[in-house]
Amino acid sequence: MARGEIAVSSRDGGQRVWDLAGRVLPVDGPRLEAGEAMRALAERRLRALGIARPKQVAGAGGEPAEVEGVPGEWVVDPALLERPFAGRTAILSPFDRLVYDRDRTLALFGFEYHLEMYVPVARRRWGYYVLPVLDGDRLVARVDAKATVRA
Repeated sequence: MARGEIAVSSRDGGQRVWDLAGRVLPVDGPRLEAGEAMRALAERRLRALGIARPKQVAGAGGEPAEVEGVPGEWVVDPALLERPFAGRTAILSPFDRLVYDRDRTLALFGFEYHLEMYVPVARRRWGYYVLPVLDGDRLVARVDAKATVRA
């Protein structure tokens, strides 16, 4: 898998079904040299994050940015600079790109967040599977949602 020779072709329940990568992944697309591939990956990463530290997206060609109250260098996706912001309220996954890098989340939003499912119960601050809540351009809360199924 790491060499790109095999890939997951489907799933059977929770089990991965493997096949040769050439039969799973598109092979008719343009081939990229290693440097081009790294640049394309950095551009995708910056587009997904919107704003990042330069070392996280080296080669992406983002616009330098300053974040008020946050020291250090940042770059932004130039396509986002002209686009109007439309906020929303959402409960985020712990793996959402907005909160995945916990240090970035703390630096940009002043929001401390940790997934505590592997933390012993007595040491948890927020709960087993707490989810961050986004409201507009701010992370405003954490929710530890539980569902009860009644027969």
